[in-house]
Amino acid sequence: MTYELTNEEKAAIVSQHIKNLEYSIYNLQISLVEENAVVSPDADKVSSLNSQISEANTKKTALLAELDDLTA
Repeated sequence: MTYELTNEEKAAIVSQHIKNLEYSIYNLQISLVEENAVVSPDADKVSSLNSQISEANTKKTALLAELDDLTA
């Protein structure tokens, strides 16, 4: 027996991934706040955190496009 996911089921999975990315983005933003709060923020850490936030936002954009395709 084979089973294929419905678009609703696929959309639910994609939505969960988007939610997980939102958690990650917020966590990275908080880490950035923490790093910038110290007397001498580590420029490499700040750069890395900004890069990770950018990458997570790019992934989120791709998943939102996928979600649009599934719900169209």
